[in-house]
Amino acid sequence: MVTELTNGKFNEFIKEGTVLIDFYADWCMPCVMMGPIVEDVAEKFEKKKLKVGKVNVEDGHEIAQKFNVSSIPNFVLFKDGKVITNFVGAMSEEDFSERLKKFL
Repeated sequence: MVTELTNGKFNEFIKEGTVLIDFYADWCMPCVMMGPIVEDVAEKFEKKKLKVGKVNVEDGHEIAQKFNVSSIPNFVLFKDGKVITNFVGAMSEEDFSERLKKFL
């Protein structure tokens, strides 16, 4: 399951464990294309204790700014509240999964 995050919930959500955040916008076609892939990956890696959240850069621009998100879709992977990697752009579910597996 992918959790929609706002400023109030973000810090609590990323505080513990391995967390993937999808920074997106509704008007961004690559973001729209990645939506179902992010949902599938969230399900696939749930047993590996990966939490997945998403932040709409329109509503959460302070969060996006804090993590230097300038291009979307932008995926940031956290471990116990600290950034361990990020990647930008649309990709296949296979590529997306492979990038995440290295950190799980």
